[in-house]
Amino acid sequence: MTKSEEGLWRAVVIVAVLNLAYFVVEFSVAEIIGSVSLLADSIDFLEDASMNFLIAVALGWTVARRAVVGKLLAGILLIPGLATLWMAWQKFSLSVPPEAIPLSLTGGGALVVNLSCALLLTQYRHHAGSLTRAAFLSARNDALANIAIIAAGFFTAYTVSAWPDLIVGLGIAVMNADAAREVYTAARDEQKVRSPMA
Repeated sequence: MTKSEEGLWRAVVIVAVLNLAYFVVEFSVAEIIGSVSLLADSIDFLEDASMNFLIAVALGWTVARRAVVGKLLAGILLIPGLATLWMAWQKFSLSVPPEAIPLSLTGGGALVVNLSCALLLTQYRHHAGSLTRAAFLSARNDALANIAIIAAGFFTAYTVSAWPDLIVGLGIAVMNADAAREVYTAARDEQKVRSPMA
């Protein structure tokens, strides 16, 4: 393993541990206040932890094997979005707004974690193809989602409505679907580059 790969390995392990720790925090708060967006985001933290642990294991593999894992990760990125759609559907029938202050504060904590992860991964985002692209895109998208969650908390306090939380939850689903598409495309391109040499 080269020095660059060692640095990347350390970065993805740190990112995985941070994501796993905040999953526990965000999931607990989401359950207590009944927030669709926080619950969706907490599932995303768990997915990110799993993805980064998988990246740490797969770094020493060949380009062809990494491309296969990249396609697998594209599928994993869709899971939080599908879970969000299911939770949003259930919330439509019981439109109770979550508590605004815990929603915004928890979203703020998630933003700090995701920005830290994105900064750790920025220098490696073009290293190891689709694997690190998946990790970087996920951290970047999560930071954007967290800003939306904080805003949803403010709008919930102002409107006393469940809609801001539901809209942000659905937005998280869309972002995860787009990230999955980008990762799948990167993995497919890796396989195309590799195929003529096989």
